[in-house]
Amino acid sequence: MIFNLLNGIEFQNPIIFNLEGAATIVFYFTVYSWLGWLLENSYNFFTKQEFFKPNFLFGPFKPMYGFTPVLLVYLISPETNWLVVFLLCCLIPTMVEYVTGVLLQKLFNRQWWDYSDSPLQLHGHICLPFSACWSILSLLCIKWIHPAVASMYGAIEPYWAWVWSAVGLYFLADLVLAIRKHSLQDLITDEPTNPIQ
Repeated sequence: MIFNLLNGIEFQNPIIFNLEGAATIVFYFTVYSWLGWLLENSYNFFTKQEFFKPNFLFGPFKPMYGFTPVLLVYLISPETNWLVVFLLCCLIPTMVEYVTGVLLQKLFNRQWWDYSDSPLQLHGHICLPFSACWSILSLLCIKWIHPAVASMYGAIEPYWAWVWSAVGLYFLADLVLAIRKHSLQDLITDEPTNPIQ
């Protein structure tokens, strides 16, 4: 049964592999990365009374929140079985969070978040309570948030066509500078750090 459901998963929009598709992906990634930054900092404000939370990138963007909706949007169509939608909304955000956490720790010897004290956690990178939150947020995104974002994109698409490549270059430059910054910090400290307590 599971294999039959998974056979229905495929990229719903093959046009993503041309320039127009790339522009659309950069737009969605930008919007969702910014919304993720806003969400995390708002959560930090309500739990720790500090709005600005340590960020990997210099700019106000959280890439995990950009990758997850983009993957979901291109894997789910209106015809996708509701059980497949539910499974994807549970698995994709959790996998993105785990892989990101592992890579950041391996590459920079640092953990940007730590769920070690949470129930049913795995290596401090994921835990059941937050995975449940990401699943609900993903379902809300697919059902209500993304249609609004897609509508907004439709309205500004002619203008976005002129600037999307510059936005893509901005993300590339921010990534390179962030890698350099965090690599240098690792060389200076030479010991693991954990900025989120």
